[in-house]
Amino acid sequence: MSRESQPTGIPLDPAAAISVRGLTKTFGDFTAVDGIDLDVPRGQIFGFLGPNGSGKTTTIRILTGSSAPRSGSALVLGEDVVAHPDRVRPRIGYMSQKFALFEDLTVDENLRFYAGVYALDPAVFAQRRRYILEMADLAGREGELTRNLSVGWRQRLALGAATIHEPDLLFLDEPTSGVDPVARRQFWDLLYEMAGRGVTLFVTTHYMEEASHCHRLAFIYRGRIVAEGSPHEIRSNLSTQRVYDVTVTDADLALSWLETADGISEAYLSGAALHAVLDRRIDAGAQALRSRLAAAGFADARVEAVEPTIEDVFVNLVSQGRTSAAQGSNEAVGGG
Repeated sequence: MSRESQPTGIPLDPAAAISVRGLTKTFGDFTAVDGIDLDVPRGQIFGFLGPNGSGKTTTIRILTGSSAPRSGSALVLGEDVVAHPDRVRPRIGYMSQKFALFEDLTVDENLRFYAGVYALDPAVFAQRRRYILEMADLAGREGELTRNLSVGWRQRLALGAATIHEPDLLFLDEPTSGVDPVARRQFWDLLYEMAGRGVTLFVTTHYMEEASHCHRLAFIYRGRIVAEGSPHEIRSNLSTQRVYDVTVTDADLALSWLETADGISEAYLSGAALHAVLDRRIDAGAQALRSRLAAAGFADARVEAVEPTIEDVFVNLVSQGRTSAAQGSNEAVGGG
């Protein structure tokens, strides 16, 4: 299974932390992962972005040896994870959005449990325990039940448990889901520290603003990689379009107008404001768009050109994907 032909013709890279060619996973008639190619350099934070249901978790399950692909090849830390998952598992860590902690155990009991899973030597465990308690800011709270910790503390404890055996590669599946902004910022500081020590981090998220924290990114949509590169390279995908930030009192009504207005490629909510995307070839500038909005009844609208964000690029890519899917469906129907 792991030796099937590689569609791109590019060989797997054994020096990479992760190297994938033509990876496919199906569940009945549903294709969760659709022939993806991927290379993750060692010692980097790699962001795997996409909406819920796009194939992120399924990909991680394959790369951690928990699920076998239907076809394709995958090397993890230079090992064939499909043929020899037992060689990979001791060298990787995994942290999910549910944190995988036992809430009826204390902080210390959770750490001792995971130390047992990885058969840590007592001396090594003692050293790792001290480090994790300091890292998670839980020194002095070792005897507290995990269920009584705040979400941010549980998150840091889960990170410590997932890395207690000092893995070379850590998978984090939406680890900041439900965590407040301050705790998320602190968590990313810890990830930077780990990457600085040479650990490779493979992070899935649907928070687009977190993408700027990564060295490289890949967007997955409906099981397919639709873009890959550094954050700067990803943003360059909108080089032929200009993004405008639109602030207006009646945002819902203004959005409805923007979505159907001539010359506007896309319009969507972005935080408290609206973003409107225009093709640079027909873009007449912020003042022209503001005048059009005023003529449409939005006299208080303020319009400002902004640099595209990762979210802007992703919305654009998803929109293109939906359009292509719709066209393909229509062609299939028309072709009988």
